[in-house]
Amino acid sequence: MFLSNKTILITGGTGSFGKKFIKKILQLNVKKVIVFSRDELKQYEMAQEFTDSRMRFFIGDVRDKDRLYRAFDGVDIVIHAAALKHVGACEYNPFEAVKTNIHGAQNIIEAAIDRGVQKVIALSTDKAASPVNLYGATKLASDKLFVAANSYAGDKDTRFSVVRYGNVVGSRGSVVPFFKKIAHTGRLPITDLRMTRFWITLDQGVQFVLDNLERMNGGEIFVPKIPSMKVIDLAEAVAPGCDIEEIGIRPGEKLHEAMITEDDARRTLEFDSYYVIQPEFPWWKEEYSTDGKTLPDGFRYSSELNEDWLSVDQLVELIEEKEEKEWVKG
Repeated sequence: MFLSNKTILITGGTGSFGKKFIKKILQLNVKKVIVFSRDELKQYEMAQEFTDSRMRFFIGDVRDKDRLYRAFDGVDIVIHAAALKHVGACEYNPFEAVKTNIHGAQNIIEAAIDRGVQKVIALSTDKAASPVNLYGATKLASDKLFVAANSYAGDKDTRFSVVRYGNVVGSRGSVVPFFKKIAHTGRLPITDLRMTRFWITLDQGVQFVLDNLERMNGGEIFVPKIPSMKVIDLAEAVAPGCDIEEIGIRPGEKLHEAMITEDDARRTLEFDSYYVIQPEFPWWKEEYSTDGKTLPDGFRYSSELNEDWLSVDQLVELIEEKEEKEWVKG
């Protein structure tokens, strides 16, 4: 396994993704796992849960380059999951979003190159494709920084890639726990009855990152093929029989989400279970061209145009499966 005897650092490691990712890689022959995040309490609670001797916890902020230089000492692989990601909070605190999501990305890049990190994968979002809100705009800028970092690295061996996917089932701040919380009222607010979203489970997201850590050459944006769902179907799956109140689209919110724009599609290759948006580098050798196929003109990977859709019953099954795992864990 390519992670054998490697030291892996996860920024934002106390979040939903970080916990699931760490649980997965601790089953492998890794040398050390470092959680890098700002919240002392969350790190303390996580340390009670993850008692493996290979675990390390660093208090720090991606805005602090000096702290990143110290944390990256001896690190082989970095998973960059730290971000300000709440759309409303980023709209209200734009400078803070820029400092964390953009300046933080630059700090990660510079520290990784100077410290000799081998591979960096940054987690992105569907909101970074044709963004309409500040969160999406900062993540688009971050994506472009990580892609360009492969040239910025010069003759150093550090390589950077990006993983972009949609809504994660039941992650912190997602609509599923919100719907469950207010289901007892008998009424669920939906911004627009036509709204659609991409859908991925946390397990799938973690595995996709691991797969791309192994296959990345540097400069790619990896996009999984995942199903779409109608938000109104999700409401029925979470709280069947509740009345639906259409409240109108909020500032910075899209009716549908996209992960590959028409312009990106011209340099995207399709594989059985994922897409690769290739970088526009003169030195890019298109290592994937022998296996991947090009996309037709006008292609756009958008939630409302997807060929794969989840039914109400399938959504119920996925939500129940997630809750069962949490119950067993507890």
